[in-house]
Amino acid sequence: MVILNCKYGERGSGFRPKGEVQDFVKIRDRCLQSGTLFEDPEFPAEDSSIYYSRRCPGSMEWLRPSELCDQPRLFVEGATRFDVVQGELGDCWLLAAVANLTLNDSLFYRVVPNDQSFVSDYAGVFHFRFWQYGRWVDIVVDDRLPTCGGRLVFMHSKHHNEFWSALLEKAYAKLHGSYEALKGGTACEAMEDFTGGVTEVYELDKAPSNFYRILHKAFERWSLMSCSIEPDPNILEMELPNGLIRGHAYSITKVKLVEVQTPRVRGKIPLLRIRNPWGNECEWRGAWSDRSPEWTLISPEEKEALGLRFDADGEFWISYKDFMENFQRVEICNLNPDSLDDEPLTKKSKKKWEMSMFEGSWIKNCTAGGCRNFIDSFWMNPQFRIVLEDVDDDDDDDLCTVIVALMQKNRRCKRKMGQECLTIGFAIYALKNPDRLPKPLPKVFFQHNASVARSNTFINLREVSCRFKLPQGTYCIIPSSFDPGEEGDFVLRVFTEKRNNMTEYDEDIGLTQPDAEVQIQETEEEKSKDQEVKDFFASIAGEDLEVDCYELQEILDFALKKEFTFDGFSLDVCRSMVAMMDVDRSGKLGLEEFKHLWTDIRTWKNVFKQYDIDHSGSLNTIELRAALHSAGYRLNFHVLRALVLRYGKKGKINFDDFIMCAVKLKTMIETFQERDPRKTLMATFTLDEWVEKTMYS
Repeated sequence: MVILNCKYGERGSGFRPKGEVQDFVKIRDRCLQSGTLFEDPEFPAEDSSIYYSRRCPGSMEWLRPSELCDQPRLFVEGATRFDVVQGELGDCWLLAAVANLTLNDSLFYRVVPNDQSFVSDYAGVFHFRFWQYGRWVDIVVDDRLPTCGGRLVFMHSKHHNEFWSALLEKAYAKLHGSYEALKGGTACEAMEDFTGGVTEVYELDKAPSNFYRILHKAFERWSLMSCSIEPDPNILEMELPNGLIRGHAYSITKVKLVEVQTPRVRGKIPLLRIRNPWGNECEWRGAWSDRSPEWTLISPEEKEALGLRFDADGEFWISYKDFMENFQRVEICNLNPDSLDDEPLTKKSKKKWEMSMFEGSWIKNCTAGGCRNFIDSFWMNPQFRIVLEDVDDDDDDDLCTVIVALMQKNRRCKRKMGQECLTIGFAIYALKNPDRLPKPLPKVFFQHNASVARSNTFINLREVSCRFKLPQGTYCIIPSSFDPGEEGDFVLRVFTEKRNNMTEYDEDIGLTQPDAEVQIQETEEEKSKDQEVKDFFASIAGEDLEVDCYELQEILDFALKKEFTFDGFSLDVCRSMVAMMDVDRSGKLGLEEFKHLWTDIRTWKNVFKQYDIDHSGSLNTIELRAALHSAGYRLNFHVLRALVLRYGKKGKINFDDFIMCAVKLKTMIETFQERDPRKTLMATFTLDEWVEKTMYS
């Protein structure tokens, strides 16, 4: 799997630019040469960039930092959590994530590149990077910010001349279409956009029995971890007698088994190092706190290895037992391996998660089958196979850790169009004899097999994630919305401790023999019809016995309007048929070429009749895959999606379009196979050849 870095609006970024693709360096150089300051046409200084549901107050004004203070700076004394102050927007979830981001320099400077400033090469343009559904997207913004009375309206720093946090919020707002689109969310969502990770949330009163091991392995894999105590509804960030603060987010900075030695006993005790982002004397006052007597039980060498310090810096140690009794929630952001590429070599000894990622779509009447409650359509959802070959290190039960995360794409930026998050979830099925099972799994499989794991619930969040311990083996993951027919795009990610082998569980594209029941039966009636069509061909073709697309249209209408109620074949279909059989590129079909075409058409019409049960002259697109399968086509859900979008009309596909679909598929597959005689699934075309073949077909 390759993780891409994209510019805003670049192909693959998931965004459509109004103008040219925005490249920070090119924009900055152009502005420096012209002596102008950048004004972003993609995110203009207008009301629509702030609110999509209402008008802005009349007193709102867009100003540059140089108009707000004398010496604007991107950073003042570095980036800290104190640089993040909430404004008039209800995006505290974003602020919490930004504050956590400041605790890890390598992650922070990936999001906030350090190649920009208000001092050197300033041109009114800045850029920020966010992870979006498998790609790091570079977002360019100008530095005009919403103000009221000469003050920033939204996120800002405690320093009046520091602007990195305000510009970061603007770039994130641009990513989602407006500032208003940022109202309401979870810190987990933003942390994933800043790291590319997968977030888990644990309520400690319901934590699994092996939770310390989960924490320890998360620490080994660079996971960002935070913990908190539920707030007092009447007091903001109330300090408890033990020194901990309610309603306050702490960072977990180390998880360690520490060697303890007393005159009577010797062993290891699980400890956690916690950091209060305030960085002051507000620390834990219980056992293993700064200068507590428990520290006399460990050796000087152990203290040195821990880097033990007793400063009033907000960082303290606490035993795992006291941690579980005093804290109530833990959030773990498991980092994408790609997020760690920039870590220094001295830290490479830490472990990384293994990750697989696939993108997919739920398309109405095609791949949007709904949850397991809807057994008739559930099998239509995209399916993904994963093979777990190796168990976790030091796992007493010989099991494999699997974190599955299902994320729906681009829902926040579609709020202004009335689209909220779908209710989503997933189920996991064990495949006992995977080589003997059909691909994809059919309805009958789910009628006789129960899931071995599934998401805790179906919920309308951007992402649903869950951790499992599974035996070695082969599994199929089915992501779905709760109800059938709900459309959306998604990303499915799987994190494992050891290597996993994940693929789309679907057929390989190709051609086979049509089913026996749809092949031509040479009855006397069929022979008579066949001869009648050939005679009509001869009368139309003339002395050269060749027909063009116009003449072919006449022949096929003569042959098939007697059997089907439709308006006749379009010229587009007939042109494609000529192209499919026209080996010598004459633009016409000879008699032998027509005979081969007519054989295919007779098979395709038999397929259509078999699946047009109500004789309506159209097929339900739900049955399109089965119909094409009967005709000898093997397709995956990506191709099926393209066919439904291209040829389906309100969930139906008529006879004319079905034949066009069959013609196009056969042409493209055979064209590819001609260039791939060794069946390597690789073919080479020059640009001339590719354009000529695709345009003619």
